[in-house]
Amino acid sequence: MFADIAKIFIKSGKGGNGHVSFRRELFVPCGGPDGGDGGKGGDIIVEVDKGKNTLEDFRNRQKYVATPGEEGGGKRMHGKNGKDLVLKVPEGTIIRDFETKKVIADMSGENQRIVLLKGGKGGLGNMHFATPSMQAPKFAQPGQDAREIWVQLELRVIADVGLVGLPNVGKSTILSMCSNARPEIANYHFTTLTPHLGVVGLKGDRSFVMADIPGLIEGASEGVGLGHEFLRHIERCKVLIHVVDASGCEGRDPVEDIKTINEEIEKYDPDILKKPMIIACNKTDLIIDEQDSDSAVTRIKEIYEPQGVKVFAISAATNTGLRDLLEAAWTYVEEAGAKEVEVYESEVDLETLGHKEQLEIEYKRLDANTFSVEGPKIEKMLGYTNLQVEKGFEFFQRFMDEQGVIKQLKKMGIQEGDTIKIYGHTFEYYDTDAYEEGDMESAIEQAFPKRHQAKKNGEEEE
Repeated sequence: MFADIAKIFIKSGKGGNGHVSFRRELFVPCGGPDGGDGGKGGDIIVEVDKGKNTLEDFRNRQKYVATPGEEGGGKRMHGKNGKDLVLKVPEGTIIRDFETKKVIADMSGENQRIVLLKGGKGGLGNMHFATPSMQAPKFAQPGQDAREIWVQLELRVIADVGLVGLPNVGKSTILSMCSNARPEIANYHFTTLTPHLGVVGLKGDRSFVMADIPGLIEGASEGVGLGHEFLRHIERCKVLIHVVDASGCEGRDPVEDIKTINEEIEKYDPDILKKPMIIACNKTDLIIDEQDSDSAVTRIKEIYEPQGVKVFAISAATNTGLRDLLEAAWTYVEEAGAKEVEVYESEVDLETLGHKEQLEIEYKRLDANTFSVEGPKIEKMLGYTNLQVEKGFEFFQRFMDEQGVIKQLKKMGIQEGDTIKIYGHTFEYYDTDAYEEGDMESAIEQAFPKRHQAKKNGEEEE
């Protein structure tokens, strides 16, 4: 299985809930709230591992979930933070949103480690909600939700030199003779199904990375065979060595082979052909007389050397001519050395990546004077808001206004005195715009008549 692309599901850890508890000790009957905060959820982190050159690990496992934070405890104890989950990928891996195909991150160049999905923050314990007017809050804040998303990992190998050509022309043999890489070598097409990397060492402590790109075929630019999977690896190579079977032992014309591959590369991305290219006429040990005017080596030199393309006659099997080929490749690598590897810019905001899409708030008109409002945001807010106290009710009013609930209800024709039902709570609507700033007290008084009566009585006693 070709392992340079994979689809995986990733999810950060949910934040731990805040805790509700009260200090209870001997001789301290009313110690107040002491519920601790929830722990932070684990992050999803992506890190480059230069020892990897395949995405095979992600083929066998698709789901990756970080540890959630734990709930806070009594005595102001903070919940345990969730453990981060680190995903190790080969250098050159592009991470895309699977649905939109937008680039999230390109693990190349300086991008060696990124936090892809942040874990949810832990909720605040009830000790944070104590006020002079509410000394025993019986609620705490829930932890933030986890973030989740399906992503596509796409490997584009980063190499100085890429070996390209039709299947079974000897690319793997060249790599094995020039480096310590050991790709599979056999006399049949598509022996290589995944790019292999090797470090080529030259005299004078010089070296470069060479990649054996699996064989291309006609129609590769249109996805024939494994075309797109192979072609993407050529994009980041600084120099291309086009390997052809100069012996024609399989009945193909080497000149036409070069033309076929160049046409496929041009259809995929014309800019790739602007890279320095060398032609390696391989398997010359099978040619009786390569100096013959009709030989493939001679014809290729007559066509491409006037265009400034260097042509070398080699035999990878007998290690003939490889040194001159590698020295020429090094010259081009050195010239292109100042050029940075192209790194794709992120097309998404990592701060908001993976947030669950909140469903739209649902509005219903139950009858002429009754409206129903529901939605996950509102339900969650009610979970940590105490509507029985003034501050909680004021927070609720602000929330409804900020979320555009009041504006939408007005469009639906709500009038002062109408009823709003929200998850078992019933409210009488008052148009705050109709009140002067000082008159808002009367609106709140109607919502909390008993509390305000007690407050007035206290003022009169003073």
